[in-house]
Amino acid sequence: MKLQQKLVEMRQRDELPDQLLLLEHPPVITLGRGGDLRNLLASDDALKNERVRFFETTRGGDITYHGPGQVVGYPIVHLGEGSRDVRKYVTRLEEVLIQTVAEYGIVAERVDGKRGIWVGNDKIAAIGVRIARWVTSHGFALNVNTNLDHFRLITPCGLQGTGVTSIAREAGRDIDEREVREIIVAKFAEIFEREIVPRPETVRLIKVMIHDDDRVLLLHRRPERGNFWQPITGGIEDGESPSEAARREVLEETGNPGEPEEIGITQSFMIESQYLSSRFGTPVIASEVAFEAALDSRLPIRMDDEEHDEYGWFTFAEAYERIRWTDDREALERLEYSRD
Repeated sequence: MKLQQKLVEMRQRDELPDQLLLLEHPPVITLGRGGDLRNLLASDDALKNERVRFFETTRGGDITYHGPGQVVGYPIVHLGEGSRDVRKYVTRLEEVLIQTVAEYGIVAERVDGKRGIWVGNDKIAAIGVRIARWVTSHGFALNVNTNLDHFRLITPCGLQGTGVTSIAREAGRDIDEREVREIIVAKFAEIFEREIVPRPETVRLIKVMIHDDDRVLLLHRRPERGNFWQPITGGIEDGESPSEAARREVLEETGNPGEPEEIGITQSFMIESQYLSSRFGTPVIASEVAFEAALDSRLPIRMDDEEHDEYGWFTFAEAYERIRWTDDREALERLEYSRD
């Protein structure tokens, strides 16, 4: 959301062209502006048990669920002179999605008075947008291989008597989400009359969650380097694979060898740093592959004292209190859940 806000501000100042962000969220329920909290059906304990988080957000619409197996799109588009028609913009988004699912033999339609696209009485894609100074944000969520049981935690979009579905359910098979993204991009380019230019990440990073059974290792960055606790992180050097970078960083940051294993998430975020901006220009977009590695907490830790001034072994509860960034929290959650 912060990445969107930054890109919207830059688009409003004409500092960059239109953007289309495509991504996948961890399990999360969001409530739009003016949404009814009574449409959240699950208690705090139920959300915790299902490992689903809840946030209020600035988009339009009521309540919805995002999670793995969903393709989420956030277009950041300037609705210039002659295009300042919100209804037309939403209709175009719906058309992108209708044509996308049609590639899988699915007939989806608009329904009067209801946003999104529908297969009969079941919603297959949700839409909720925000427009500020005629620049769009938020967007759509298309169910591909989504865990539809999580929608039972809410009244989707505040609509009683309706259901949800996915491409996988309608097609009767698992769907390649990368293929769906490619189709969405092609349909978006056609319908919005845009040329799509893939934007590679500015920097490629890894993070490694070091653990010893029920405790995790965190390093504290020196005050001049940010003054916060974090797992082991580092850049991927030219010619290096993410696994090789993770193995090297564990040795450099702890003085001990380790065998990192991927935990199944690659995260993207913006880095606001005067130093990096001067090197790469703005915005600086990082991608970070997450790993975990076991290490005996009795071993001495020989950290890089130019970057860090302290380390500690913490319980998961203590680690959650210390970490600053949501991407670190997600990796920590993934590690904790894998050990349950």
